[in-house]
Amino acid sequence: MFTTRGRGTVIDVRATPSGKFVIGVEDANGEVGYFTEKAVRLARS
Repeated sequence: MFTTRGRGTVIDVRATPSGKFVIGVEDANGEVGYFTEKAVRLARS
């Protein structure tokens, strides 16, 4: 996945109380960030 912070791997998907989904993405440094569906896009290998 590509995020606003760079490329990473999806490790978690959670629903928020409002019914939206957030996606946990781990980057190459091992840091995990949570992003909304609009802030990520699929990376092609």
